[in-house]
Amino acid sequence: MKLGKLTLSLFTAALIATISFAETKIIKDESIGLRKDNLYTEDKVVSDETKYKTDPAGASTKIERAFENAPPMIPHDVEGMFIITSDNNQCTACHDPAIAASMGATPIPKSHYTSFREAVELSKDGNLQRDGKAVANSSDLKSVVKPLETLSNARFNCSACHAPQSDSANVPKNNFTPEFRSTELNGKSNLIDVIGEGVK
Repeated sequence: MKLGKLTLSLFTAALIATISFAETKIIKDESIGLRKDNLYTEDKVVSDETKYKTDPAGASTKIERAFENAPPMIPHDVEGMFIITSDNNQCTACHDPAIAASMGATPIPKSHYTSFREAVELSKDGNLQRDGKAVANSSDLKSVVKPLETLSNARFNCSACHAPQSDSANVPKNNFTPEFRSTELNGKSNLIDVIGEGVK
């Protein structure tokens, strides 16, 4: 037994010595970032001009989703459509589920017409309470899935997740290939059906 421990100790010491004396590869500053230039100066750095797509809504080509249930990117011109408020949201004029198909638009998914917020309120002393009883801490909060007739107050600001795209020649190569559980999920969301996956 002692011989085995001694052999293991000697092997470990030899391994550490080999690693310590191994040739160390030096990485230059220019190799760290995506722009392949000196990170300590901006003298030579010129970014591409931002050129948002100018195709009108309805005439643009949909952009494939980056991954399953990813917020779809905006493929059309958005001039005059911002600022979005809860009372003035021009996105719903085409993307409302009741008319999206006739407009050739991606419909707003059911998850946006659902409240996932816990039914709690503030007591007079400023603490959270549920059914008149104090909620001790945030781990006592439970998500409640409640379908809504209107767009959720947490989801009205479309541009928080959906963004127009700029044509750019200076974009780093992306080798990521998404995998979808079904081909139809590249064009629509099933988040409402799978939102609880992996949650216990």
